[in-house]
Amino acid sequence: MAVQIDEIDKKILNLLSADARTPFLEVARKCGVSGAAIHQRVSKLEAAGMFKGSCYLMNEIALGYTTCAYVGVHFEKGGLYQSVLEQLKKIPEIVECHYTTGNLGLLMKIYARDNSHLMEILSRQIQEIPGVASTETFISLEQPIQRQVSIK
Repeated sequence: MAVQIDEIDKKILNLLSADARTPFLEVARKCGVSGAAIHQRVSKLEAAGMFKGSCYLMNEIALGYTTCAYVGVHFEKGGLYQSVLEQLKKIPEIVECHYTTGNLGLLMKIYARDNSHLMEILSRQIQEIPGVASTETFISLEQPIQRQVSIK
């Protein structure tokens, strides 16, 4: 269902994507409309599927996960995607997984306690999955940009 969004809707989306805990009355004040109007508009945006959800974002480093890596998976053959994916879903350190074009079958984001933990995840879990031909690993040194899509 395609929904038309106006400038106020865009402002609401930008405010809530920056901080989902922003009180509706504060959103209303910043948008120059009533609190009731914000409730109606947010309900309309939710019904249209504009929100994936709301949650607290964890600080991985504070939780002891100091290594962030991007791991590409090469399949033995293309038809193994589903079976490999089902096994990858069982590995809690994998926080994102994308089915991609190009040389990789999948690209994953993994958080590990350290490089040794990452090596264990790679060699004892991911590379042991039937259908995984090989992996390529890129360790992230820093994440200088992290943001939501901007609504213009």
